[in-house]
Amino acid sequence: MSNRFQNKRWVQAEHNPALVARLARELHTSDILARLLARRGITDAESGHKFLNPSISDLHDPFLMRDMREAVDCVLRAVEQKKKILIYGDYDVDGTTSTVILKKALSLIGADVSYYIPERLKDGYGLREDAMDTAKAQGYELIISVDTGIRARQVVEHARALGLEIIITDHHLPEEGLPRANAVLNPKRTDCSYPDKNLAGVGVAFKLAQALLVETGRERMVESFIKVAAIGTIADIVPLTGENRIIARYGLEGLRNASNIGLRALLEVAGVAGKAISGFDVGFRIGPRINAVGRMAGASLAVDLFDAPDFETAMRMASDMNEQNAARQQTEADILAQVLAEIESNPRLKESYVAVIAGEGWHRGVIGIVASRIVERLYRPTIIISIEDGLGHGSGRSIPPFHLLDGLTECADLFERFGGHSHAAGLAIRADRIDELRRRLDAHARRALEAEDLIPVVKTDCELPLRQATLELVEELSHLEPYGPGNPQPVFEARGVQVVQAPRVLKDKHLKFRALQGTKWIDCLWWGEGGRASDIFPGDRISLAFTIAENTYNDNTQVQITVRDLKIE
Repeated sequence: MSNRFQNKRWVQAEHNPALVARLARELHTSDILARLLARRGITDAESGHKFLNPSISDLHDPFLMRDMREAVDCVLRAVEQKKKILIYGDYDVDGTTSTVILKKALSLIGADVSYYIPERLKDGYGLREDAMDTAKAQGYELIISVDTGIRARQVVEHARALGLEIIITDHHLPEEGLPRANAVLNPKRTDCSYPDKNLAGVGVAFKLAQALLVETGRERMVESFIKVAAIGTIADIVPLTGENRIIARYGLEGLRNASNIGLRALLEVAGVAGKAISGFDVGFRIGPRINAVGRMAGASLAVDLFDAPDFETAMRMASDMNEQNAARQQTEADILAQVLAEIESNPRLKESYVAVIAGEGWHRGVIGIVASRIVERLYRPTIIISIEDGLGHGSGRSIPPFHLLDGLTECADLFERFGGHSHAAGLAIRADRIDELRRRLDAHARRALEAEDLIPVVKTDCELPLRQATLELVEELSHLEPYGPGNPQPVFEARGVQVVQAPRVLKDKHLKFRALQGTKWIDCLWWGEGGRASDIFPGDRISLAFTIAENTYNDNTQVQITVRDLKIE
């Protein structure tokens, strides 16, 4: 029995007792909340108060961003001279929300503005020379990129040669040399002293919109853009600290009373209209419906939704997005089933340090999501490759200890092209080279990783006896929300817990059981682990890693535990 559920390492955070005691005293909080604040790098009451009570007034002056003055002057000059402006977007949630924000802001100040978003499968990612040619032929004179362009030096030179002005807004890491655009807005520029380096692409677009609205005497309208900025920020999985936290907190509050017809329709089909909307809702209900149109077809529908003339039209458009999301889910499930079958039938894949799995004709719009699902299951860096006409298009995801882009760079001679980040990357490779990629990438990973690195880690904040898991604590912890990278939902440990009720399987996949510690019993829910029902028995003594929330059923509100991991003692 003792070997059950022993496949993850629990690592509890260290803490400074003196700092925790001081924060609790000065902020009038519990020791638990003070410890969680200290874990987030807070060392004084003032920063603690700002974290717990973010304010729109704490948004930074947009003109602190390098080239913001040049960008604003360029835009206002174009508006005054009645030049046609084209927003060049991207097809993910970050890119589409960025496009929506800038299009609305530019329209408000009287610009002649339109947008273009490349199609994922036909055009690929980023600025393209042929798109600059088309823009020039259509009479556009100013191009503003959003969520892309920071490495497009050659395309920018081409645009300049055509006589186009161009403003880059992006948040990806720049190369050594920046594009020679009229303005380059990116807080990650090494020569940019902007206080917050972690903005999403939509955050950078929002700062440009903020600067334009301030400069034209429309500062009171800035807050109305935060709702859309929050969707892109949360969906892009950037750290929810600093300015991102302000955007996310106020944006989520504003979504409950959205005025834009298209946004209201989107919330309706996502099943969250009129409710208190959480970061979870954005990440798993709202964001995927926007993302789906960019993955399955073209992202224009997601932008046009926000300009719907009436609610009936908006509902038709949102319903179309809903259907595309359902198609995306089914396509993803089909490919995932094939990948899992391949893993089960191929022992080498289970032993490999990197899973490289290829299939004919898999939909390229969802293979990145499938790679993420396999990482969650295997806890291995994973690359999923779709082969078409002898050419493979791959999408990779990684685990924290493994730098995926470094691994791909070791195999650079095998690719037609590749690029990405430390934990997410894309590539193109001839099908006859995939086996060699599999061999070399595995060899690189074996040099870079220890066996222990392939054991999933559950990070916990502190021990919490079940008797302290109260509705009052749930309410206090709610001041930390919204949760996300840089501000994860608190995870607690409880030991010496006894299972007092046989587990039940809910909806064929979730596990629910009742646990007792001392005289305190509490219901526990373990998402997606219904298959483990036969491994847990009444009377088992267990340790739990868990989060807490309130659950209301039949007008009765109680604390509910969500299990992150379980060990038999």
